[in-house]
Amino acid sequence: MKSLFLSLILAFNSLLFAASDTLTIGLAAAYPPFESRDEKSGQIVGFDIDLAHALGEKLGKKIIIKDAEWQALLGGLKSGQYDIILSAMSKQEAGADNANFSDPYYELTDVIVTRKDDERITKPEDLKGKVVGVQLGSGSEQVVDKLEGLKSVSRYNYNPEAFLDLKHKRIDAVVVGYAYALTQKDFANQYKLAGQLAVVELVIVMKKGQDELTAQINQALASVKADGTYDKLVQKWLQVK
Repeated sequence: MKSLFLSLILAFNSLLFAASDTLTIGLAAAYPPFESRDEKSGQIVGFDIDLAHALGEKLGKKIIIKDAEWQALLGGLKSGQYDIILSAMSKQEAGADNANFSDPYYELTDVIVTRKDDERITKPEDLKGKVVGVQLGSGSEQVVDKLEGLKSVSRYNYNPEAFLDLKHKRIDAVVVGYAYALTQKDFANQYKLAGQLAVVELVIVMKKGQDELTAQINQALASVKADGTYDKLVQKWLQVK
């Protein structure tokens, strides 16, 4: 009976989505170049934003963006505040058994960042005995938690706090996504990359059981890739310059 009731709810939600002319996106606008607020305009911009609008065009739906705290995104999806999460999130971060996922839309490499003048860390093995900073609830945190021999792990609500502590020598390294690392102001003069740790696949996240919506998103994503739009967005936002 419970299974039948859940199926009816999912079917009803699918009908509502199909009838709606909007697609509401949940994200945390604090992870450039995927999503962040432009300092001048205050508008949320980034790769995920442009990808969301491209998907909306394929689906014939107007895109509505809802900014939320990273740690609250999954709860907001579950409570119906938005239809999907498009926020540089991996399956591991979302919980593989708790949601539906699109096909991967980007492969993100987690890297080690150190101060430019620090010669002690040049490879992952050098993190032993060191203090490593990472963002709470991120895929990078999951990577760090698997490392052995660290002195300690400093966990931050957002990556800029970790980089500030790194700059002032309160921690030895930060583990973060490659694309994000290179957005740090004056990166080349203050920091350097000291090795790669893992590659994760970023996905679009939906409520568990929303198979029809998942299929529609996958079809739209495939279309965006096929017509060249995806490659243009990668070149605009994620290509190292």
